[in-house]
Amino acid sequence: MPKLKTNRGAAKRFRATANGYKCRRANRNHILTKKSTKRKRHLRGVDHVDAADVRSVARMLNHQ
Repeated sequence: MPKLKTNRGAAKRFRATANGYKCRRANRNHILTKKSTKRKRHLRGVDHVDAADVRSVARMLNHQ
């Protein structure tokens, strides 16, 4: 059986943790002037991948 290729886009966006995967939050890249300070503050830091999406992320990263 051939080697499995990792989805490179997913590899740059997700990292495995002890209990799932972590990723950046969306809507923090551009057009920041119209977004409130509170909204931008809550978008800081990392988020966890939702339980419904863990399986698909694991498949893209070849973590079965």
